[in-house]
Amino acid sequence: MPTWLIIVLAVLVAIVIVLLVLYLLGRRNQKKQEAQEEEIKRQAQPMSFYIIDMKKLRIKDAGMPKAMYDATPKLARLGKVPILKVKVANRVMNLMCEPSVYKTLLPKQEVKAMVAGMYVVSAKRVRGPVPEPKKNKKGEPKVSLLDRLR
Repeated sequence: MPTWLIIVLAVLVAIVIVLLVLYLLGRRNQKKQEAQEEEIKRQAQPMSFYIIDMKKLRIKDAGMPKAMYDATPKLARLGKVPILKVKVANRVMNLMCEPSVYKTLLPKQEVKAMVAGMYVVSAKRVRGPVPEPKKNKKGEPKVSLLDRLR
């Protein structure tokens, strides 16, 4: 058997093993994520608040408690997360927000939301400015690629 054939077969076997391991790890992580999302939705409570400001910040810079920062995985600490600065009754606090919810909100809005701890799961506008769809250069509303395919 030629040497080059042995090398090619060894590389192919290594690639198959790596892909199999990645597939199994991905499935396991997906199950963990689904369980966490289910737990968050189960613990969510309704809350009414006024949005003062919205930013995307690192958890360390957002003024979150140290316990929350320590519990966050190291890779997630590097990325920016959507943060809402809100007024609940007489208290001003920072809440993390789900990215899909963050896109639908604007500052200076009164919102009724489902909150799990310090994480906004869903929100409905009660009072305040209505978000307008972004327009392209021609003045038409932007349509995402997924909407075009539907």
